[in-house]
Amino acid sequence: MPTVIPGTATLENAVTALRDGDVIACPTEAVWGLSCNPHNPSALTRLLRMKTRAPAKGLIVVAADIDQLTAWLAGLDYRLYAPLLASWPGPVTWLVPDNGTAHALVRGDHATVALRVTDHPGMQALCRAFGGPLVSTSANRAGEPPAMSAAEAGALFATDQRDEPAVVLAGELGGHERPSSIRDLASGRVLRD
Repeated sequence: MPTVIPGTATLENAVTALRDGDVIACPTEAVWGLSCNPHNPSALTRLLRMKTRAPAKGLIVVAADIDQLTAWLAGLDYRLYAPLLASWPGPVTWLVPDNGTAHALVRGDHATVALRVTDHPGMQALCRAFGGPLVSTSANRAGEPPAMSAAEAGALFATDQRDEPAVVLAGELGGHERPSSIRDLASGRVLRD
């Protein structure tokens, strides 16, 4: 069973797990999510295996603020910053042209990478304590409903100890009714509303 750590040590233990290359479960804006270091191939592989998610789909990367995404946005046409700044922090994930920063498992079979500056205080604190952006994806197996509580997030993967999150971070959901919308930055097209 994964570790559920109450109180002030929770964030510290979650960050240690992330730095050790583990996958953690944590509350996000609308559902419980799974997070890992977006630059750690073994963590990314484990997260995809846990979710039974096809690598071709790619993953979303979230940050505490736009400064944490500087490397991911390097080279972006300055005119494309306006929609980012107008919607962040908030529940909008933008598909941004990949400049080579994204690992292939984060990008998937796309020429873009999915980025968001979260408005969830817990995710912001986690990204700040980690020192950079994190992968954030719903805590569920592909095609199944996402976990809506810490207990559900821990129990979802309990059938295989290799697939349990290392830590289930205590906290509350952010109050959004649905996951973030997904929009293409270059075209403005809405892929998920």
